[in-house]
Amino acid sequence: MDWGSTLSKIRVGVIGAGSWAVASHMPNLAKDKDVEFVGVSRKGPELLNKIKNDFNFQIASENYQDVLDAGVDLCIIGSPTGLHHEHAMAALKSGAHVMCEKPVTIDPKQAWELDETAKKLDKHLVIAFGWNYLPMLQRAKELMLERGIGELEHMTITMASQCRELLSNTGAYPDAAPESLPEQSTWTDPRVSGGGYGQAQLSHALGMGLWLTDSRIQSGFALMTAPLNAPVELHDAITYKFDNGAVGVVAGGSSHVPAHRKTHSLEVRAIGSKGQLLVDIERAAVWLYDGKENIEVPLDEKAGYYNCDGPIEAIIKAAKGESFINQSPGHLGAKTVEALDIAYRSAASGKLEHRI
Repeated sequence: MDWGSTLSKIRVGVIGAGSWAVASHMPNLAKDKDVEFVGVSRKGPELLNKIKNDFNFQIASENYQDVLDAGVDLCIIGSPTGLHHEHAMAALKSGAHVMCEKPVTIDPKQAWELDETAKKLDKHLVIAFGWNYLPMLQRAKELMLERGIGELEHMTITMASQCRELLSNTGAYPDAAPESLPEQSTWTDPRVSGGGYGQAQLSHALGMGLWLTDSRIQSGFALMTAPLNAPVELHDAITYKFDNGAVGVVAGGSSHVPAHRKTHSLEVRAIGSKGQLLVDIERAAVWLYDGKENIEVPLDEKAGYYNCDGPIEAIIKAAKGESFINQSPGHLGAKTVEALDIAYRSAASGKLEHRI
């Protein structure tokens, strides 16, 4: 279908119009002339009405079901993590394609249920792993598919990002829309968020590492710390074992400022039986050795700067019926949730925990 040549519009709903949805998702949706803002839902009538007027939504309600009852082709889920399963499941069953914020759920079983439901209903489920859509990451994935590193044997992921204030209830995330700051419980009540730095940030890093290597985690042992009397952990140190017997280390922490450039410190290094891959977001580097040749991708120093344009562009293409590559599918979101669940259970028990 030549969508642009018809009078049809992509009917969009947003459930959970929080700070990031207002600052990123909705402006990105508005870039497409075929998008029609139909319904928006969030708590707080005053801010809800402002968002309705700013983006010309037809319907604004604190009851998310009103958005779905209006009939939408795609739905953005930006509510707190603990509500993702309920909201995304309802959106899929209403007939919408869904882009869901990460982590897709807290419970791995619920994450897999969403993935299975989307496939059963022939709907697309895109998780908001924005880095996976950057050209430097797409090139890294292409190199892994074209050249590879052999069988994965070891992987390290390190990350540091500026969310210390957010996770200790002393401030907000730097890129947040100031007029729509979330309630503190969204990030720092484990019943709502699932945890601290692991859920808020390492979910991104795991979504990158597991996507690049097409791997799945079997078990792990984790230590977590909460300085500043923070209500959730600010630092994570996790050792993992993968399904194929490989081992790995994932370490992340909430820092004051990035050390090298004004972007996140994030590095993935995968070592295989024939070579290795390095992806360094902070220093804008992609390098792969396939056992025969070193391949270094030339990159601009800002190549790793984060945006979440890609997932929005992907879900719009899904709604238009256009072909696209889902760089952050539901099953990747579920594998990420599995890894986080292992880590949080291990930190609580003090023992090695296995996937359930």
